[in-house]
Amino acid sequence: MVDVLGRAGGDHPPGRPLLARPRRPSRRFTVHLGFTADGPEHARELAVAYAEALSLLRPELVLASVALSPADAWRDAERLFCSAVGPDGDRCVDVAGHPGFHHAPGPGGLGWGEGDG
Repeated sequence: MVDVLGRAGGDHPPGRPLLARPRRPSRRFTVHLGFTADGPEHARELAVAYAEALSLLRPELVLASVALSPADAWRDAERLFCSAVGPDGDRCVDVAGHPGFHHAPGPGGLGWGEGDG
């Protein structure tokens, strides 16, 4: 039996269990944060600020997926960040509809695009 499971043959790494629970693939989830604002433009500003602040605390937050919607109309969500894909596979972290170059995250992040024309 030991030979069948691979221990005696040496093809099983030592210290790892022979039978392990299968790993589930990671799944995406969404958190909905409610807040008040004076109007849509103010709500957009606040939502961008909240998302950028949370991304500093939790780097696994995906800014490209951040969206804003009225509290009673989740299906009317609008994306808040550009998320254009650059030549190195980085996504632009600027707000949606920004003028000028796209830029990758971090200090000195790669810039690409049409420029400030």
